[in-house]
Amino acid sequence: MPSIITHAAVPLALWCAADRGRISPRLLGAGVIAAMLPDADVLAFALHIPYADAFGHRGASHSLLFACVLAALAAVLAFFGSRRPWSAPPCQPRLASTVQAAVFVFVCAASHPLLDALTSGGLGVALAWPWSEHRFFAPWRPIRVSPFAPQFFSARGLATLLSELRWVWLPLAGAVVAWKLIQPAPAAPRDPS
Repeated sequence: MPSIITHAAVPLALWCAADRGRISPRLLGAGVIAAMLPDADVLAFALHIPYADAFGHRGASHSLLFACVLAALAAVLAFFGSRRPWSAPPCQPRLASTVQAAVFVFVCAASHPLLDALTSGGLGVALAWPWSEHRFFAPWRPIRVSPFAPQFFSARGLATLLSELRWVWLPLAGAVVAWKLIQPAPAAPRDPS
């Protein structure tokens, strides 16, 4: 897996690329949580669930179904969470903000197994669970797999962070800058007089 920190790169990049105020701080927080949450399955090791089990590491919580469940939860919270939807700018209709919350959280959650599939180790990710327990790898795997907590603060952990900087953070930062550069300049407000 990339380190837990790097899974936050996708929601942060989307937030940076969006128009100011388009993604609320609460929605950004939900996206960061959704991007990191699949790795809660490391608790399976403490419960003696085998790595290759459907509920082991990179199993069910790394599936697209799990991302859909998180997206549905975000939609419910956005729609019913408060008088004004938590994901919405003040002028955005409730349905649009609900859809925005669901799509944003889905993309953030789905980015987790896709990044994990790009790593150099592990058993792959169960993207198609529960329909298939096959573990998938990307055909190209440039990101060094992150060591678990005790070994993270070692030479191997540093090599992983440098790999993530090269293959995740810098490309996303470049994409955000490129996106901002091709966006048209906002129209100047008209003087009513």
